[in-house]
Amino acid sequence: MEITKKLNIPAPYFYEKVIDSVLFDIRKHTGKSLTKKQLNNFEYVKSFSKNSRAKIKVEKIIDNSSYHFQTSTTKNNFSVGYEIVPIDDKSCEVRYTEKMESFGFLQKMNDAILGTILMYFKKRQFSKMLQMIEESY
Repeated sequence: MEITKKLNIPAPYFYEKVIDSVLFDIRKHTGKSLTKKQLNNFEYVKSFSKNSRAKIKVEKIIDNSSYHFQTSTTKNNFSVGYEIVPIDDKSCEVRYTEKMESFGFLQKMNDAILGTILMYFKKRQFSKMLQMIEESY
């Protein structure tokens, strides 16, 4: 999945919102208060429910322009990337990419069927999130 959207906010503002969210999530799930400089290659385990956990690893972080991470579960790996391209001082373009690798034949089939259905809702939810960030400026 790939989404590209122009936002009427400066690139550094969008980047800070994403990183603030990441730092909050890490603090919530690990109790550790990190700085942006400590994020590169940082790994932690996030619990979604009693029986569902994932390992999250920050893979790439470049101030005001890039944030990539990987989420690994027993069923699949998700690679996610945000590329933030300044257009001018007041706007930017955000390129969001998400790639999923499923493990096992049944999981691949399940993800292929559900993925097609859920893709619409994911794109819609992501667009709403971008709009909320833009409106918070």
